[in-house]
Amino acid sequence: MEETTLFLLQLLLAHILTDFVLQPTKLVKQKREKKAGSWFLYFHSFLAGFLTYLFLQQWHLWYIPIVISVSHFFIDLWKLQHRKDTLKLFLIDQLWHLLIIILVWIYLIDGFSEIIPFIADVFSSPRILAIFIGYLLVIFPAGFLIGKATKRWHNEIQPNGESHSLEAAGRYIGIFERILVLTFILTQNFSAIGFLIAAKSILRFSDKTDASARKQTEYVLIGTLMSFAITIIIGLLVRYFLF
Repeated sequence: MEETTLFLLQLLLAHILTDFVLQPTKLVKQKREKKAGSWFLYFHSFLAGFLTYLFLQQWHLWYIPIVISVSHFFIDLWKLQHRKDTLKLFLIDQLWHLLIIILVWIYLIDGFSEIIPFIADVFSSPRILAIFIGYLLVIFPAGFLIGKATKRWHNEIQPNGESHSLEAAGRYIGIFERILVLTFILTQNFSAIGFLIAAKSILRFSDKTDASARKQTEYVLIGTLMSFAITIIIGLLVRYFLF
Protein backbone atom coordinates (compact mmCIF):
# COMPACT_ATOMS: atom_id res chain seq x y z
CA MET A 1 0.00 0.00 0.00
CA GLU A 2 2.82 2.40 0.85
CA GLU A 3 4.58 1.71 -2.46
CA THR A 4 1.42 2.28 -4.53
CA THR A 5 0.83 5.63 -2.81
CA LEU A 6 4.50 6.55 -3.30
CA PHE A 7 4.25 6.00 -7.06
CA LEU A 8 1.29 8.38 -7.30
CA LEU A 9 3.03 11.04 -5.19
CA GLN A 10 6.18 10.78 -7.30
CA LEU A 11 4.21 11.20 -10.53
CA LEU A 12 2.32 14.19 -9.13
CA LEU A 13 5.51 15.81 -7.83
CA ALA A 14 7.13 15.54 -11.26
CA HIS A 15 4.06 17.12 -12.87
CA ILE A 16 3.78 19.99 -10.37
CA LEU A 17 7.46 20.86 -10.70
CA THR A 18 7.29 20.71 -14.50
CA ASP A 19 4.05 22.59 -15.04
CA PHE A 20 4.12 25.16 -12.24
CA VAL A 21 7.57 25.57 -10.68
CA LEU A 22 9.91 25.24 -13.66
CA GLN A 23 7.93 27.32 -16.17
CA PRO A 24 9.17 30.93 -16.19
CA THR A 25 6.56 33.43 -17.40
CA LYS A 26 8.88 34.68 -20.13
CA LEU A 27 9.27 31.20 -21.62
CA VAL A 28 5.56 30.47 -21.31
CA LYS A 29 4.88 33.58 -23.45
CA GLN A 30 7.49 32.41 -25.95
CA LYS A 31 5.81 29.02 -26.10
CA ARG A 32 2.39 30.61 -26.72
CA GLU A 33 3.78 32.82 -29.49
CA LYS A 34 5.77 30.19 -31.42
CA LYS A 35 3.66 27.12 -30.54
CA ALA A 36 5.19 24.04 -32.24
CA GLY A 37 8.20 26.14 -33.22
CA SER A 38 9.09 26.87 -29.61
CA TRP A 39 12.18 25.11 -28.29
CA PHE A 40 10.82 25.44 -24.76
CA LEU A 41 7.77 23.32 -25.63
CA TYR A 42 10.08 20.42 -26.48
CA PHE A 43 12.32 20.99 -23.47
CA HIS A 44 9.29 21.33 -21.20
CA SER A 45 7.87 18.02 -22.44
CA PHE A 46 11.26 16.32 -22.05
CA LEU A 47 11.54 17.69 -18.52
CA ALA A 48 8.17 16.15 -17.58
CA GLY A 49 9.45 12.70 -18.58
CA PHE A 50 12.93 13.21 -17.12
CA LEU A 51 11.65 14.20 -13.69
CA THR A 52 9.18 11.31 -13.74
CA TYR A 53 12.03 8.88 -14.52
CA LEU A 54 14.21 10.47 -11.85
CA PHE A 55 11.60 10.35 -9.08
CA LEU A 56 10.19 6.90 -9.86
CA GLN A 57 13.67 5.28 -9.91
CA GLN A 58 12.23 2.36 -11.86
CA TRP A 59 15.13 2.34 -14.31
CA HIS A 60 13.88 -0.67 -16.26
CA LEU A 61 10.60 1.11 -17.05
CA TRP A 62 12.23 3.48 -19.55
CA TYR A 63 9.03 3.73 -21.61
CA ILE A 64 7.07 5.40 -18.78
CA PRO A 65 8.89 8.77 -19.08
CA ILE A 66 8.50 8.55 -22.87
CA VAL A 67 4.73 8.19 -22.47
CA ILE A 68 4.67 11.14 -20.06
CA SER A 69 6.80 13.34 -22.35
CA VAL A 70 4.89 12.56 -25.55
CA SER A 71 1.46 12.98 -23.93
CA HIS A 72 2.59 16.20 -22.24
CA PHE A 73 3.79 17.56 -25.58
CA PHE A 74 0.53 16.90 -27.44
CA ILE A 75 -1.69 18.14 -24.58
CA ASP A 76 0.27 21.39 -24.38
CA LEU A 77 0.32 21.74 -28.17
CA TRP A 78 -3.48 21.35 -28.22
CA LYS A 79 -3.80 24.06 -25.58
CA LEU A 80 -1.51 26.41 -27.52
CA GLN A 81 -3.82 26.30 -30.55
CA HIS A 82 -6.34 28.42 -28.65
CA ARG A 83 -5.86 32.17 -28.67
CA LYS A 84 -6.77 32.85 -25.04
CA ASP A 85 -5.49 30.95 -22.02
CA THR A 86 -8.81 30.80 -20.17
CA LEU A 87 -9.67 29.08 -16.90
CA LYS A 88 -11.67 26.49 -18.85
CA LEU A 89 -8.65 25.63 -21.02
CA PHE A 90 -6.39 25.48 -17.96
CA LEU A 91 -8.73 23.04 -16.19
CA ILE A 92 -9.12 20.83 -19.28
CA ASP A 93 -5.35 20.85 -19.78
CA GLN A 94 -4.71 19.80 -16.18
CA LEU A 95 -7.44 17.15 -16.31
CA TRP A 96 -5.78 15.55 -19.33
CA HIS A 97 -2.40 15.56 -17.60
CA LEU A 98 -3.92 14.04 -14.46
CA LEU A 99 -5.71 11.39 -16.53
CA ILE A 100 -2.41 10.30 -18.08
CA ILE A 101 -0.76 10.29 -14.63
CA ILE A 102 -3.56 8.14 -13.17
CA LEU A 103 -3.39 5.68 -16.08
CA VAL A 104 0.39 5.40 -15.67
CA TRP A 105 -0.04 4.95 -11.92
CA ILE A 106 -2.62 2.20 -12.40
CA TYR A 107 -0.22 0.47 -14.78
CA LEU A 108 2.65 0.74 -12.27
CA ILE A 109 0.63 -0.84 -9.47
CA ASP A 110 -0.86 -3.43 -11.84
CA GLY A 111 -4.31 -2.17 -10.94
CA PHE A 112 -6.19 -2.50 -14.24
CA SER A 113 -7.56 -5.86 -13.14
CA GLU A 114 -9.01 -4.21 -10.02
CA ILE A 115 -10.25 -0.87 -11.37
CA ILE A 116 -13.40 -2.18 -13.11
CA PRO A 117 -14.64 -4.09 -10.02
CA PHE A 118 -13.86 -0.98 -7.93
CA ILE A 119 -15.95 1.24 -10.24
CA ALA A 120 -18.74 -1.34 -10.14
CA ASP A 121 -18.66 -1.30 -6.33
CA VAL A 122 -18.82 2.52 -6.28
CA PHE A 123 -21.92 2.67 -8.49
CA SER A 124 -23.61 -0.16 -6.60
CA SER A 125 -23.14 1.48 -3.18
CA PRO A 126 -26.35 3.21 -1.99
CA ARG A 127 -24.38 5.44 0.40
CA ILE A 128 -22.02 6.77 -2.27
CA LEU A 129 -24.86 7.25 -4.77
CA ALA A 130 -26.93 9.13 -2.18
CA ILE A 131 -24.07 11.54 -1.45
CA PHE A 132 -23.34 12.00 -5.16
CA ILE A 133 -27.00 12.71 -5.96
CA GLY A 134 -27.18 15.13 -3.02
CA TYR A 135 -24.30 17.22 -4.40
CA LEU A 136 -25.75 17.13 -7.92
CA LEU A 137 -29.11 18.37 -6.59
CA VAL A 138 -27.64 21.35 -4.71
CA ILE A 139 -25.39 22.33 -7.62
CA PHE A 140 -27.81 22.15 -10.56
CA PRO A 141 -31.57 21.81 -9.87
CA ALA A 142 -31.40 23.98 -6.73
CA GLY A 143 -29.72 26.82 -8.62
CA PHE A 144 -32.26 26.57 -11.44
CA LEU A 145 -35.16 26.61 -8.95
CA ILE A 146 -33.80 29.64 -7.07
CA GLY A 147 -33.17 31.49 -10.33
CA LYS A 148 -36.75 30.93 -11.48
CA ALA A 149 -38.22 31.83 -8.09
CA THR A 150 -36.31 35.13 -7.81
CA LYS A 151 -36.48 36.15 -11.48
CA ARG A 152 -39.18 38.82 -11.00
CA TRP A 153 -37.13 40.53 -8.25
CA HIS A 154 -33.98 40.27 -10.36
CA ASN A 155 -35.75 42.14 -13.17
CA GLU A 156 -36.95 44.74 -10.66
CA ILE A 157 -33.48 45.61 -9.36
CA GLN A 158 -32.05 45.52 -12.90
CA PRO A 159 -34.88 46.95 -15.05
CA ASN A 160 -32.62 47.75 -18.02
CA GLY A 161 -30.69 44.51 -17.83
CA GLU A 162 -27.61 46.36 -16.59
CA SER A 163 -25.57 44.67 -13.89
CA HIS A 164 -23.05 46.27 -11.53
CA SER A 165 -21.63 42.95 -10.37
CA LEU A 166 -19.26 40.42 -11.90
CA GLU A 167 -20.70 38.24 -14.65
CA ALA A 168 -22.33 35.08 -13.22
CA ALA A 169 -20.66 35.78 -9.85
CA GLY A 170 -23.91 35.32 -7.91
CA ARG A 171 -24.49 31.90 -9.50
CA TYR A 172 -21.03 30.65 -8.57
CA ILE A 173 -21.29 32.07 -5.05
CA GLY A 174 -24.57 30.20 -4.65
CA ILE A 175 -23.07 26.95 -5.93
CA PHE A 176 -20.09 27.10 -3.59
CA GLU A 177 -22.19 28.06 -0.58
CA ARG A 178 -24.57 25.14 -1.19
CA ILE A 179 -21.64 22.74 -1.56
CA LEU A 180 -20.21 23.99 1.74
CA VAL A 181 -23.56 23.79 3.56
CA LEU A 182 -24.18 20.23 2.34
CA THR A 183 -20.65 19.23 3.34
CA PHE A 184 -21.15 20.74 6.82
CA ILE A 185 -24.41 18.82 7.23
CA LEU A 186 -22.94 15.50 6.09
CA THR A 187 -19.95 15.94 8.42
CA GLN A 188 -22.19 17.12 11.32
CA ASN A 189 -20.57 20.57 11.50
CA PHE A 190 -23.87 22.41 11.87
CA SER A 191 -22.34 25.37 13.72
CA ALA A 192 -20.20 26.14 10.66
CA ILE A 193 -23.38 26.92 8.71
CA GLY A 194 -24.09 29.80 11.11
CA PHE A 195 -20.59 31.20 10.56
CA LEU A 196 -21.10 30.95 6.79
CA ILE A 197 -24.38 32.89 7.01
CA ALA A 198 -22.74 35.54 9.21
CA ALA A 199 -19.78 35.91 6.86
CA LYS A 200 -22.01 36.33 3.84
CA SER A 201 -24.19 38.86 5.68
CA ILE A 202 -21.13 41.00 6.46
CA LEU A 203 -19.89 40.85 2.87
CA ARG A 204 -23.31 41.85 1.58
CA PHE A 205 -23.72 44.81 3.94
CA SER A 206 -24.88 47.93 2.13
CA ASP A 207 -26.28 51.41 2.76
CA LYS A 208 -29.92 50.88 3.72
CA THR A 209 -30.77 54.55 3.10
CA ASP A 210 -30.44 54.00 -0.63
CA ALA A 211 -33.64 52.49 -2.09
CA SER A 212 -31.83 50.52 -4.82
CA ALA A 213 -29.29 49.19 -2.30
CA ARG A 214 -32.14 48.17 0.01
CA LYS A 215 -33.82 46.25 -2.82
CA GLN A 216 -30.51 44.59 -3.68
CA THR A 217 -30.05 43.52 -0.06
CA GLU A 218 -33.57 42.11 0.15
CA TYR A 219 -33.07 40.25 -3.13
CA VAL A 220 -29.80 38.74 -1.89
CA LEU A 221 -31.38 37.74 1.45
CA ILE A 222 -34.27 35.99 -0.28
CA GLY A 223 -31.91 34.09 -2.58
CA THR A 224 -29.57 33.20 0.29
CA LEU A 225 -32.34 31.95 2.57
CA MET A 226 -33.85 29.89 -0.26
CA SER A 227 -30.42 28.47 -1.07
CA PHE A 228 -29.71 27.53 2.55
CA ALA A 229 -33.21 26.12 3.13
CA ILE A 230 -33.13 23.88 0.05
CA THR A 231 -29.63 22.64 0.82
CA ILE A 232 -30.44 21.92 4.47
CA ILE A 233 -33.52 19.92 3.47
CA ILE A 234 -31.52 17.91 0.90
CA GLY A 235 -28.69 17.41 3.40
CA LEU A 236 -31.03 16.15 6.10
CA LEU A 237 -32.70 13.77 3.64
CA VAL A 238 -29.32 12.39 2.59
CA ARG A 239 -28.26 11.99 6.22
CA TYR A 240 -31.55 10.24 7.01
CA PHE A 241 -30.95 7.87 4.10
CA LEU A 242 -27.37 7.20 5.19
CA PHE A 243 -27.91 6.78 8.92
